[in-house]
This record gives sequence, C-alpha cells and structure tokens, in this order.
Amino acid sequence: MRPALDRVSGVAEAALPADYQRVLVAVRQAGGPVAPRAVGEALGQDTEVRDKLEPLRGTLAKLADRDSMHQRGEGEYTLRP
Repeated sequence: MRPALDRVSGVAEAALPADYQRVLVAVRQAGGPVAPRAVGEALGQDTEVRDKLEPLRGTLAKLADRDSMHQRGEGEYTLRP
C-alpha cells in the first residue's frame, strides 16, 4: 500500500489535498513567519477558541515534517525556499 501524498517528502504542492494547498497559499501570502492563528484567520476559521486551531497546527506540523515549510522555534512557519 502506498503512503498518502500528505505524508511523504518532496510531493508537488498541486498533488497535495486541497486543505493543505490552502494552508500553503495562506503562509505564502503572509510573506514571512506566520503563527497558526494568523493562518487560521486568513483561511476564515474561528481562531478565538484554542481547540479549533489544533487541526490547523497539525496540518502545519505535517507540512513542516514533509519539508514543504519550516517551523521556527517560536511556533511560526515559513515556506522553504
């Protein structure tokens, strides 16, 4: 069985699930390091409740693990060059 595309490194952005692509676009449009809350706001999500951000944090962490973006020590994310 092949692994899901969102779970391997080096996958083209266009091959990722749509929600992952939207997250990458939001981070790209931020133009610099961005916190999960700001990404959620850009995506129109409810960011007032911490638990509502957890799935987004998971998506950001997965993208960072797969080398699509870089997680800075402060909990902010940037795209890889």
